[in-house]
Amino acid sequence: MAEVRLTYNGLVSGLRRLIGNDHMVLVVLGLIVGSLAGCAVILFRETISLAQIIFYGSRSERLFANADSLHWWQIVFVPVAGGLIVGLLIRFLMPDKRPEGVADVIEASALKGGRMSSRTGLIAALTSAISVGAGASVGREGPAVHLGASLAGWMGRRLGLTRSLVRTLLGCGVAAAVAASFNAPIAGALFASEVVIGHYALKAFAPIVIASVAGTALSRSWFGDFPAFTINEIYINSFWEFPAFVGLGVVSGLAAMIFMRAIELAQKSAAASPVPDWIRPAVAGLAVGLMGLAFPQVLGVGYGVTEQALLVKIPLVMLLAFAVAKIAATAISIGWGFAGGVFSPSLVIGALLGGAYGVIVTNIFPDLSSGPAAYALVGMGAMAAAVLGAPISTTLIIFEMTGDYALTLGVMLAVVISSEITHIFYGRSFFAEQLKRRGIDLKGGFETEILGTVKIGDMLSPGAETVALDLALPALRKRLQESKTGDLFVVRDSGALYGTITLADLSDLAFDAAIDDLIRAGDVARTAPPVLTTGDDLEAALALLSDSGEDLIAVVEDLDTMAFKGCVTHSEIMAAYNRALLESRHEEHGH
Repeated sequence: MAEVRLTYNGLVSGLRRLIGNDHMVLVVLGLIVGSLAGCAVILFRETISLAQIIFYGSRSERLFANADSLHWWQIVFVPVAGGLIVGLLIRFLMPDKRPEGVADVIEASALKGGRMSSRTGLIAALTSAISVGAGASVGREGPAVHLGASLAGWMGRRLGLTRSLVRTLLGCGVAAAVAASFNAPIAGALFASEVVIGHYALKAFAPIVIASVAGTALSRSWFGDFPAFTINEIYINSFWEFPAFVGLGVVSGLAAMIFMRAIELAQKSAAASPVPDWIRPAVAGLAVGLMGLAFPQVLGVGYGVTEQALLVKIPLVMLLAFAVAKIAATAISIGWGFAGGVFSPSLVIGALLGGAYGVIVTNIFPDLSSGPAAYALVGMGAMAAAVLGAPISTTLIIFEMTGDYALTLGVMLAVVISSEITHIFYGRSFFAEQLKRRGIDLKGGFETEILGTVKIGDMLSPGAETVALDLALPALRKRLQESKTGDLFVVRDSGALYGTITLADLSDLAFDAAIDDLIRAGDVARTAPPVLTTGDDLEAALALLSDSGEDLIAVVEDLDTMAFKGCVTHSEIMAAYNRALLESRHEEHGH
């Protein structure tokens, strides 16, 4: 492994010598990552098509259009079979025994220095491809993002790059994956910066743009250069429609919250059920298959029904029925263990609700309305932006997917309204809430990662003052008077920490000489002091200092042996944090 690492380091060094500029080296690496991710997304989409051919005999994204040619048992039991395969793959091959997606990419970027496992990424992509191919109501774009990020993280780790450079490469993989999935290079670059990297600094943005262009070029060369949806040209008919777009933003925000809550409830019901985790996707497949008998539109990605909504080919009642069915099918699919994303379902639900809203508005104000298709398009953006928490890149994805920029103002207005509603009443995004339920709070972001990099064992204070368990009271008084910190650590003969003593712990004994021969250090020590282990990090230390109110904390080897190693103070912890932060900033800017 060391020889491989040296080989990769040699590659980076060779690029530096050849190009002579670290920033241009990163741009070249961005091009390599973008090309790799673009090829991976092509392979992923072809794997979905292969799975769909095996399961249904068709590779069309408009799966519901072929439902009439399928037997009822195919519609019901194919998702069951797919769910069983997915459950077994996750149970025996995924490290955490659960599907992975965009939330894991965000966590890796914010807290793990961009490092991800390529093996996990490939298995996650396979489980997602089988899920989509078997008809589960999930999206393919989230898994594509995870795949691109996994390959980028793997490359960054093999090259031995710094934490900030690996995060940039992670953004390159994400940008290329989004661009290749949607044929949307601008949106791909902005999505990576907005959702994963968290900033638009030129040093990171330039290689991300290059990667996005590379991913798009490869995707177009394989699938062709045309929008994801074919729609008629649409214009805003009147500026008096803007209140209606605001109303659609409100509706989309509420629908997004219902959608995300439905997934959350499905996850809780699955966790509370006695069904083994590896069988849960099969149970979800049965539920989706039964729904598919009445509403085949819920099967698979669902872009076919989206296009029908944009072309105004679905009546009002069915638009609403399909939207409700899609919400239920997606919640069950994701909540009960299928692998896949939420972006495609968000687009489908947004188009259906927007189309229904547009039919109603057009019937009330026929002379002012731009038509149901306009509202279906606006609904797509508003719903997806609220779920993803990415209003800028989502807006651009809608434009690039449809090739229609005439509704710019309407989409932007509805996107802002829906995003604000979900941000206030639900959370920042579906992915942020996913991580929050796992106990991961990204508010600290970069700083939280820094706190986790410094271990307490690396910064022990040499001035820890110890006393023996049987030290007599007079000697103890003298030691406390001479102590520089006012804290003494009582240690057993074996070296294990017994407790701590301060002058306040002596209380009245400090002035009672009559009992000097009776009292020993062990008699007055606090026997359950707050302690840290050498393996704890700065974040754990700061939390303990805050909870205990102490300024000086004992450090032990582990909580089993309680072998005393030293102590740390609040000022030392803060100084270590500031040093680590400065070093990381210094590293990030390449100085």
